Amino acid sequence: MFTLAELEEAAHLVHQCFPPTPQIAWPLLAARCGAEVWVKHENHTPAGAFKVRGGLVYMDRLKHERPHVKGVISATRGNHGQSLAYAGHRHGVPVTILVPHGNSAEKNAAMRAFGARLIEHGEDFDAARQEAMRLATVEGLEFAPSFAPDLVIGVATYALEFFRGAPPLDALYVPIGLGSGICGCILARDLLGLSTDIIGVQAEGAASYALSFAAGEVVMTNRADTQADGMATRIPDPAALAIIRAGASRIVTLPDAAIAEAVRGYWQDTHNLAEGAGAAPLAALLQERDAMRGKRVGLVLSGGNIDLDLFRDWVLAA
Repeated sequence: MFTLAELEEAAHLVHQCFPPTPQIAWPLLAARCGAEVWVKHENHTPAGAFKVRGGLVYMDRLKHERPHVKGVISATRGNHGQSLAYAGHRHGVPVTILVPHGNSAEKNAAMRAFGARLIEHGEDFDAARQEAMRLATVEGLEFAPSFAPDLVIGVATYALEFFRGAPPLDALYVPIGLGSGICGCILARDLLGLSTDIIGVQAEGAASYALSFAAGEVVMTNRADTQADGMATRIPDPAALAIIRAGASRIVTLPDAAIAEAVRGYWQDTHNLAEGAGAAPLAALLQERDAMRGKRVGLVLSGGNIDLDLFRDWVLAA
């Protein structure tokens, strides 16, 4: 999908907006997991999640190739929309974001704060995405998908930082929403010639990629039943699935209770706030603790945008 030189160029573009995020080996997490644990802190970006990297690359290329674009439209549960809104504001491109009814009020507020026009539609992400595609045609806007080459190379810059900044990793756990993060990790690993096992993570109630990985073809589900909204996807992207099947070792699925425990673990052991998708890799490592004992393991803390009410339920009320 891209060369190492192109990935390094994307990293340079991202670093004009914010510095590389830290990768830290936390001793309390190591004690909890029985392994040497390195965490990539994508909760430390200007939008609180890794997606902003892809938005910056996407919007930069859009402005160079189609400078007179009327505006961009997309659908999200939060982080992708914040990414586009942040990047659109920097480049002077109007951004419209569709979210499902009942979406995170705090994420909605953040997207509006970055300058997005917000529209609520449908009962889940995929319904909002279909409406966004319709409005793109009606209003003459550029539809920005959640998985696209510019987005993947953008988010792959965190993998480049991680692989170069941490000691060699035996394994790396990555959450899967629509797939840009794990695909970026797989492609960056391969470009650097590393042998790190890359392991995808999904919620049991939104396991479309895990089912597709096992079946060897796209498997759609009727519901995405998880409070970890960054992983609440029913319909896998075929291009993402192809990269994942070629480059991931396996996909681990977890109940929401295990993800909640990992949110608490991050808070207790590192005092970092993790959203559900961001905590899922830690939950997966804890589930596979015996197999990973004594190894050097990377975890992608992909974002920290968790609602206060959910944080209360998962952490303070435990």
